Amino acid sequence: MSSTSHADTAAAAQDGAPAPASRRRRGVRRLSVRDRVVVGVLLGIPLLLDLAFVWFPAIGTALLSFTKWNGVGSLHTQTCKPNVPSILNNGCWYGVQNYHQAATIYPEFWPAVRHNLIWLAVFVLIATPLGMLFAVLIDRGIRGSRMYQSILFLPVMLSLALVGIIWEFMYSQNYGLINTVLGRTSDSNAIDWLGNPHLNLWSVLVEATWRQSGYVMVLYLAGLKAVDPTLREAALMDGANAWQTFWRVIFPVMKPINIVVMVVTVIESLRAFDLVYITNKGINGLELLSVLVTSNIVGETQRVGFGSALGVVLLVISLVPISVFLYQTFRREEAS
Repeated sequence: MSSTSHADTAAAAQDGAPAPASRRRRGVRRLSVRDRVVVGVLLGIPLLLDLAFVWFPAIGTALLSFTKWNGVGSLHTQTCKPNVPSILNNGCWYGVQNYHQAATIYPEFWPAVRHNLIWLAVFVLIATPLGMLFAVLIDRGIRGSRMYQSILFLPVMLSLALVGIIWEFMYSQNYGLINTVLGRTSDSNAIDWLGNPHLNLWSVLVEATWRQSGYVMVLYLAGLKAVDPTLREAALMDGANAWQTFWRVIFPVMKPINIVVMVVTVIESLRAFDLVYITNKGINGLELLSVLVTSNIVGETQRVGFGSALGVVLLVISLVPISVFLYQTFRREEAS
């Protein structure tokens, strides 16, 4: 240190002034007690809510899945005894028997898994591309785009219960709109869209796609509005057409939105419940894992342990595609 710097330091010390900024870390501000309290409150309350309403119930559900419990009485530490009536053998640890029974002797399990995977495939292959198409068309500024945006987003604003009721009237055998248009309203040739186990799943998927495409449209519209306009101008100057501009320039830039849409699509498809429960309580061709969880936990049987095992299976199924997608996405980013 030069003699001048020593002199400045000594003079500052004599005057009672703080040490020069060169001896402190620049750009770092010490938090006061009040600031720490505010930060603790802002971070602590959401963390506690997240733990209370997400993580603790998830961990509790995973633990209950290894028990044989009907929701009445306390849980015990002993293992369930074989050849003991169920009413006397309650609140004990059951091991993996709930999972084994679900996969082997529970007849609705595998149809429900298949229906959930079909639901996911329809959302990924139909609802998401349809919502993306709506977003691109509206973003191009076509005439009446505001009106179209409101019409397409209207199903998202409605509750799923109301959506199910609306489509029940449209699918009605004798006076529904669809059968009326098709001329199939008589008792002899009326199409039972919601009662026929070969048709009802696809009929409900039309309802779900009608709503989901509007949701995806809004997400992609937000992503398109955030894209730098100079990218489009540069692509046009290079001679790219509208299709090439979107897929080779705009779509890769919207990677964060694509991740959000993927996660939302998986979650919405696997937690589907309202529409099928309103239609026929999730039976006769409309079995879904979410409906089976509800019917076992709060239904007439009240098999909390078995229903919790089904809930864990649903959680694992939902985490697998999300984890694989996020892993592949971040791996490509690291490689690039």
